[in-house]
Amino acid sequence: MTSLTHSDIKRIKSLAQKKFRDETGLFVVEGEKMVEEALRSSFIVEKVYRIEDIGADTMARITRFSTPSPVLALVRKPSGIRLETPEDLQRAIGSKGLFLALDGIRDPGNLGTILRVADWFGLDGVLASDDTVELLNPKVVQATMGALFRVKFRYCDLPSACRAAAFAGGKVYGTFLDGENLYAKTLETGSDLPVLLVIGNEARGISSAVAGEVAERLYIPSFPREERGSESLNAAVAAAVAVAEFRRRT
Repeated sequence: MTSLTHSDIKRIKSLAQKKFRDETGLFVVEGEKMVEEALRSSFIVEKVYRIEDIGADTMARITRFSTPSPVLALVRKPSGIRLETPEDLQRAIGSKGLFLALDGIRDPGNLGTILRVADWFGLDGVLASDDTVELLNPKVVQATMGALFRVKFRYCDLPSACRAAAFAGGKVYGTFLDGENLYAKTLETGSDLPVLLVIGNEARGISSAVAGEVAERLYIPSFPREERGSESLNAAVAAAVAVAEFRRRT
């Protein structure tokens, strides 16, 4: 049986807070599937704790779940998670591909689900504004169900990213309540040029700074069209519906 010191336990529990994730460069992954995904990925797994090795009582002290996980891992944060320069943006966007651009997504569950959408539809990357929720927030990590280990995710100045895509000959789309019908529009799919699809904040939508860089405003129509019920779609649902339509056109 492997024993953990009080200091070990305190260190692991502290990683629930962003301050300590930033200080240590580590984050926590829990559950058999998630840890397996981490071990298969390019991420550096610093330590793996299994319940049969440390005991149920100790696992109960370090898990954030009500029922102790069978396994928990400490994983090193990836480097280069923020694109700093125009050259960085240009390299990330390249000459073609379909990308999601997240403008101020604040809900951890939404971000996690959006990464699963990006993974499912094989997107070429996800770019996010600096006020988007932290990728390594424990709720985001869990909600990705392992997608964070496969999807290319980067923070950046989003208006600059939009301009970089346009400079590369690409197209920037955004979802708006006053946009054109997504299903009736001719869409670039990213097969020949870079395409950014902007998804806005859950409450405020796409910011004015980013909206000014959007070339085509899209709207996901409700049905029946003359009897709209809900005011808008959840950000993750909107991303899934829109991306599915882009991929259907590929």
